[in-house]
Amino acid sequence: MSIVRMAAVAAEFGRDLEADFAVVARLIEQAREAGVRLLALPEACLGGYLLSLDGDAELDEGPPPLELDGPEIRRLAALAGDMVVVAGYCEAAGGARYNSVVCVTGDGVLGNHRKVHQPLGEGNGYASGDRFRAFDTPVGRLGMMICYDKAFPESARALALDGAEIVVCASAWPRSRTNPAPTLAEDRWTRRFDLFDRVRALENQIVWVSANQAGTFGALHFVASAKVVDPGGEILATTGYGPGMAIADVDVAAALAAARRSMAHLRDRRPEAYDLVAAGA
Repeated sequence: MSIVRMAAVAAEFGRDLEADFAVVARLIEQAREAGVRLLALPEACLGGYLLSLDGDAELDEGPPPLELDGPEIRRLAALAGDMVVVAGYCEAAGGARYNSVVCVTGDGVLGNHRKVHQPLGEGNGYASGDRFRAFDTPVGRLGMMICYDKAFPESARALALDGAEIVVCASAWPRSRTNPAPTLAEDRWTRRFDLFDRVRALENQIVWVSANQAGTFGALHFVASAKVVDPGGEILATTGYGPGMAIADVDVAAALAAARRSMAHLRDRRPEAYDLVAAGA
């Protein structure tokens, strides 16, 4: 039995990179003291997210662009040490900027994902990624995605078919602005955030680790609700609707085996019946 203690963070981040690193360092130290081996930080935790999703790029120069092999990511890796840490940042590459998430340990970069699906006006600030790939880490085979990516079942399914045992979804998911509820618990976008987390874990029978921003940034009010979900879609730990760290112990191999013992969703697929999906219709 190999139990992995994993944690998902809900926290507030902004444009000040030094302030963000101070928060990241504190969270990593808190996780280390708790014995965490996998720590998921939110989307855009290094440099903050966009001020608005209304598509007015003139309102916001956006977060500072960082190179994957640059000093900031090396700094993150040094902070991680023997822990596996996932964190969101604005990636500069080939003259473009991507909304990206990186996975590091003290040995360096293990994986990187560029957000594929862009909601509302996000495409004005970032180029789009074009793939989902799993990769091996000290805590198991991992897949990553960012926020709106999880609204598309193909995203998580692609990672599961690539052998991902754990999927980390890093988000900056806000509450509804067009029909706001009195509390985050009653908010429709909060409910969607939680539903996607549970359904993606269940339909792929994988461990799901969901980090999210908390507090406010510009016009956005984030729903927090960081959580760890088991392969049956059950929430093992959550921060609720405020900042915090959701920590859970999971025997990943045993959890996946138990979930897939009788009705194994990946095994029982019938790809020949999904020809329209495969063709992109």
